[in-house]
Amino acid sequence: MRVGEIVTAGVLALLSIYLMYKATANGIGFVAGTGPQGGFWPFWLSLGMLISTGFIALNAIRGLSPASQSDEPVLDDFGRKTLLLVGGGIVGFVALVDILSMYGAVAVFMLYYLKVLGRHSWTLTLPMVLVFPLGLFFFFEGLMQITMPTGMSFTEPVFNVLYDIIY
Repeated sequence: MRVGEIVTAGVLALLSIYLMYKATANGIGFVAGTGPQGGFWPFWLSLGMLISTGFIALNAIRGLSPASQSDEPVLDDFGRKTLLLVGGGIVGFVALVDILSMYGAVAVFMLYYLKVLGRHSWTLTLPMVLVFPLGLFFFFEGLMQITMPTGMSFTEPVFNVLYDIIY
């Protein structure tokens, strides 16, 4: 686990540095009378994450954390299986966004996660799969007026009905 802790801290540190770099393109300062620039929060949150990963790495090197004192593998067979099932679901979700729309992909992912992985009843699964994506749609499209990907053309009739409700 010690190697896993150090590698994870390193990967998170590199991600923090990348996010800080990207945030600087939008400005990271605070403008008097206007407020924070576009990259203000991403930059400073990434800096906080970088500092945190530094402490994690320091504790791992000094052997102060329980994981740094263990020679066990980071993932056992159950952990590897879980990582593949959850990670595969997320990859599938991302792949479905351009096909089924953002909201359709959320519905399929929730169906997979609740019914397949979580083994929940249909009584819980179906309302969640139907209501949550609709709630997201009305929040983003209606309230926030942020358009999400609508998928391929066969999803258009559904979106026409939903847009009629909003507008």
